[in-house]
Order: sequence, then C-alpha cells, then structure tokens
Amino acid sequence: MKITFKGDYALKTVLDLALNHNRNLSKIPDMARRLDIPRKFLEQILLELKKGGFVNSKRGKEGGFYLAKDPSSIKLGDVIRFIDGPIEPIGCVRASYKGCRDIHHCVFKKIWCKTTKALLDIVDRITFEDLVQDVTAGKAALSYSI
Repeated sequence: MKITFKGDYALKTVLDLALNHNRNLSKIPDMARRLDIPRKFLEQILLELKKGGFVNSKRGKEGGFYLAKDPSSIKLGDVIRFIDGPIEPIGCVRASYKGCRDIHHCVFKKIWCKTTKALLDIVDRITFEDLVQDVTAGKAALSYSI
C-alpha cells in the first residue's frame, strides 16, 4: 500500500469537512487555504470524492461542499481504497491471486498476510468521527489554562 499525495489530500479534505459537519458549507478557496492544497487539485479531489459518495455540494452564492454521510459512518480505509486502490502491500494476499507458482510454499506470504490484517484492523476501524474527536481533544488540551 502506498498513499499518494492525492490520497493524503483526500483524507485531509474529508477530515476538514467532518470537522465542519452540520455547520456552514465549506468553500473551495477557504478549504484550499486551510489545508494548504492547490485549489485546482482540491477541485479534482472534491469531484472524485463526490463521485464516490463521500461528499455533496450545493451550487450558488451560499453553496459549498459538505459530507454526504455522518463522519461516524466513513472509515479511513474506505477513502484510501477509493482514491488509491487496494490496501494490501502485495497482490498475493488476495485469495483470488494466481500470479505466482510458489504461492503455496512462499515463506513471505505469511508475513504479508499478517501485515495486511494488522493494517486493515486499523484503517477499517477508525472513522472520521474518531479523528474529529482526536482533533478537538488536542485543541482542548492546547487551550488549557490555570
């Protein structure tokens, strides 16, 4: 698995929308500035996320982007797979893989299967609501005063 710049930006975009969930719609120039993403690239990412059913948009002067679902129902792994493809480190961990004659005797396959399971256990458990809670808890810790 390799997360591309596009995948990283898509994750940050979904998180930004999750942080603003049920508030004002997010406008591209504001998001691009907050996330430090080139505006044209952000537009492409938002269109792709819209096709994937992660975000919606509203047109017009008061328009903008918002999450299509509650942040608690969007998992980190869902966005990664949609933008960057399979999460496995190598194809042979899939049951349908037929590209290797040594697959039944390969000592490395066990390692890649364990690696994949550990990775999936993490990315398929974490929701964007979890991440929002982490961000807001961090902000609360930073604003602590005596």
